[in-house]
Amino acid sequence: MPAGSARGGRGSRGEGILHFAAVRMRLIGTGELDMQFRSLQGVKTQDLVPFTMTLTTDIEPTRLCNFKSQRAYLRVSTDEFQEYFRINRIIVFTNQLWTSFPG
Repeated sequence: MPAGSARGGRGSRGEGILHFAAVRMRLIGTGELDMQFRSLQGVKTQDLVPFTMTLTTDIEPTRLCNFKSQRAYLRVSTDEFQEYFRINRIIVFTNQLWTSFPG
């Protein structure tokens, strides 16, 4: 059975270079949610515009980004002592640019 077919997804197709284009979240909380894309080992980083959170909302905010890397992770945090967040869903919009680095 091909990788990823059990859940209906495409699965891992190797170590291609990806373009991370946007992040959408279903979240509630207080304060601002700071976000940062980081490549492996933190070699490259990109700070995103923070989400201003509320305790009740009917929208899922989206932030655009322009981050290219083989793999990346999204770091989220708050700055103040009494701020908190609850994330129910994260959607990361990606597109494969290249199958490998040159050479």
